[in-house]
Amino acid sequence: MKNLLGNAITFPKVSVVIPTYNVRRYIADCLISVQRQSLKEFEAVIVDDGSTDGTAEIVQSWCQQDPRFKLLQKPNGGLSSARNHGIRHARANYIALLDGDDAYEPDKLSTHVALLDACADVGVVYSASRAIRDDGRPTFVCLSGKPIYPDPLLALLCKNFIGHGSNAVFRRCIFDEVGEFNENLKSSEDVDFWLRVAASRRWRFYREPQILSLYRVRQSGLSFNVAQMQHCNEQVIQAAKERSPKEVGPMLHTARAYLYRYLARLSLTAGNVTAARRFINLALAENWSIFLRDPRSLLTLAAVFSAPIAKPIIRQALGYVKHN
Repeated sequence: MKNLLGNAITFPKVSVVIPTYNVRRYIADCLISVQRQSLKEFEAVIVDDGSTDGTAEIVQSWCQQDPRFKLLQKPNGGLSSARNHGIRHARANYIALLDGDDAYEPDKLSTHVALLDACADVGVVYSASRAIRDDGRPTFVCLSGKPIYPDPLLALLCKNFIGHGSNAVFRRCIFDEVGEFNENLKSSEDVDFWLRVAASRRWRFYREPQILSLYRVRQSGLSFNVAQMQHCNEQVIQAAKERSPKEVGPMLHTARAYLYRYLARLSLTAGNVTAARRFINLALAENWSIFLRDPRSLLTLAAVFSAPIAKPIIRQALGYVKHN
């Protein structure tokens, strides 16, 4: 394998695993952001999960031009299935996750790989992120990635501080230690994976404060199934309790409060005010104090009870949520 300068790459430092499904419109921007990385010793493993819109043909043309890019094709099995398939075929000791409609800033890989090289006890690195619009223009919506508790296990129960599926870079051995992404989960499969990493107590999570990831907000992301998301999230929380009953048990009410607050925000963003109010009431019943401790939760509470007057403003302030 050689890079664009013709230099041989005997072994990539990092494998960028890119699951794709019908992202013909966005995949070029995604791959350009990988090709422009300041770290050149990478391989990009693109997994086409049964696309029907010509995504694979675009990816194939990239593979012909740059041998660091590799296309794998499989029948549609969902996001977790595509990620697992890509990681199984990855050659590097570090795995970077990137969805086919998102993008990296140029120093994303070099920054995270340097940290992993320097700190043997760090298993997962990630950064702050910025949301971009469907057309690629940046928004003012940013995710800092700051956990709300020092303990990553407790923090992940309440909020996915990594933020989205195009942010983390982690050691390949973790995938072997804690298991693959759960293909039975239709959502929250990434939170489930990070919770298993946190429960192992072997690895540290490290946050890079600069914005290095760009996640795309698509209008189609508003057509999600909130009931399905609720079911999957509750499964993830229950599984975490079974793994770590003494630590997770006392946090259950708080974890559920954050879950219902999250579902209220999604419902409001999708325009379902009735569902948003129902979830807010559930969150208040579980643990009303989260609305005092967390400004974003307080914003959601205010948004729900001021809708529909404030809905256009709130939709901009909270940002659209993308689901694969």
